[in-house]
Amino acid sequence: MSGAQGGVGLVVVSHSATVAQAVARLAAQLTGAEDRVRIEAAGGTEDGGLGTSADLIVRAAHAVDQGAGVAILADLGSAVLTVKALLAEGDELPARSALVDAPLVEGAVAAAVAASAGADLEAVRAAAAEAYDYHKR
Repeated sequence: MSGAQGGVGLVVVSHSATVAQAVARLAAQLTGAEDRVRIEAAGGTEDGGLGTSADLIVRAAHAVDQGAGVAILADLGSAVLTVKALLAEGDELPARSALVDAPLVEGAVAAAVAASAGADLEAVRAAAAEAYDYHKR
């Protein structure tokens, strides 16, 4: 479906497939965005282990790409580095893909809310980044 003009898609990258799937599902369910925003999980390795898979990230990004951009949220370490490497290569991810600097869970929810409201990629990134300001005191 790449190339069709639609909303910003979201990819949740984690070292754990279970975590990535749960965060993606939570973001969609909490925001009511299940039918309006494409959200894919890219967690773990190809064989189901802990780690990061560039191939899973690339597949997820292309699955959610509708032409308006792909916001990629990652948990830590090699997940972030893998996304950065893919972005630097410039030819494997959809053209308008961006790593979002945000906490994984809160950022994914904020990104889903913004994307479901029709925000562009920069606004989705900004909404997710604002999640750093959520305080739990």
